[in-house]
Amino acid sequence: MITHIDLNAVLRRTVCDLFSDLVTRPTGVAVRGALERQLANSRGPLLTIIDFSNVGLLDFSCADEIVAKLLLHYCTPRMNGGPTPMMRTDANTPHPHTVREIYFLLSGVGDSHLDAIEAVLERHGLASVARDHTGAVMLLGTVDDQERLAWKTMYELGRAAPADLAQAAGFDLQETLALLDTLCGRGLAMRFDEAYVAVGAMQ
Repeated sequence: MITHIDLNAVLRRTVCDLFSDLVTRPTGVAVRGALERQLANSRGPLLTIIDFSNVGLLDFSCADEIVAKLLLHYCTPRMNGGPTPMMRTDANTPHPHTVREIYFLLSGVGDSHLDAIEAVLERHGLASVARDHTGAVMLLGTVDDQERLAWKTMYELGRAAPADLAQAAGFDLQETLALLDTLCGRGLAMRFDEAYVAVGAMQ
C-alpha cells in the first residue's frame, strides 16, 4: 500500500495557508502531529511518500521535527556511528516494525531542503531514501558502504530474493540476510514474502 502526503497541503491546513516555507520549530511540531495522526490508523507494510515539491524553504528545526523525529519513531538509528542495534523481540519493548510497518520516501527534495535533511539525519544516526525533482533516487544520512551497496544492488534488481542479492552484490548469504534485516529496520528496504524491495524502487 502506498500513500502520498503533500507537505505543503499539510502546512496550509494545520498552520497557515499564506506561505509555503517550513520554518520554526512550532511549525514543525504542528506538521509532524498532523502526519502522525494520518499514519495512526494505517496497516503495514505501508510506503509513505512525503512530498516536498511545493515546499519553499526548510530550516533545520522543521527538518528535525518533521523528518528526524518521524523516522526515529519508526526506524532504527545507527548509534554514535557504530553498528545498528539488533531488533528487540521481548514483549515489553517491541521494535516499531513489529507494531506497524511504515516506510518513508522523501520526494521532491531540492537544494532548499537537502542541507537541513542531511544534517538532522546524520545528527541522529538515521538514513532515508529521497527522490529529487528529476526522479533521481538517493540515500541520505548515515549509511555505511555495505548498506549502500546492498541497497543500490537491490534497487537495480527490483524485487530480489536474498540469494539473488548475495550473488549480485558479492556477499555471502548470511551476510546478506543480516544486511537485509538492517536495511528493513532502518526503513530503507521492505520485505514481501520471501523477497525484498529497496524503498524508492516501487512508487
